[in-house]
Amino acid sequence: ERKGTEAAAQSAVDIYREIIKDNIDYHILKQDMKFDGDRLDEIVDLMLETVCTARKRVRIAGDDYPAELVKSKFMKLDGEHIRFVRENTTKIRNIKQYLKAALFNAPSTIGNYYTSLVAHDMASGALSPKKPQYGDPDYYSFKPGESL
Repeated sequence: ERKGTEAAAQSAVDIYREIIKDNIDYHILKQDMKFDGDRLDEIVDLMLETVCTARKRVRIAGDDYPAELVKSKFMKLDGEHIRFVRENTTKIRNIKQYLKAALFNAPSTIGNYYTSLVAHDMASGALSPKKPQYGDPDYYSFKPGESL
């Protein structure tokens, strides 16, 4: 009887693994040159571990959340959320806790992050069209009706 229960639990884990991989477009991310396959597998394993926990509460960034809320958020993650989480450039002391918190918060923060980034780039002039300078092909443009 115990072997049957263990087999059912393993079967559920395998099903969740496939659902997570499908949700995040695993094969596309794996082909993406920016992704190291081993790092991607670590993220999938962490998501799977979190989704399959038997605990009633899960600790994220020092706060305890109902496990069902955490599981729900993790099951809604997609490939863009994974790319978003991978953009970090700061030194991290506890990578597991960082990733768990970043994944948990990704659906709630990704939109504001990119909106803020665009606003910053627009304010700094990074997205402004550059003025043609002598030597640029556009410098020599003419308007219709003008003679060359």
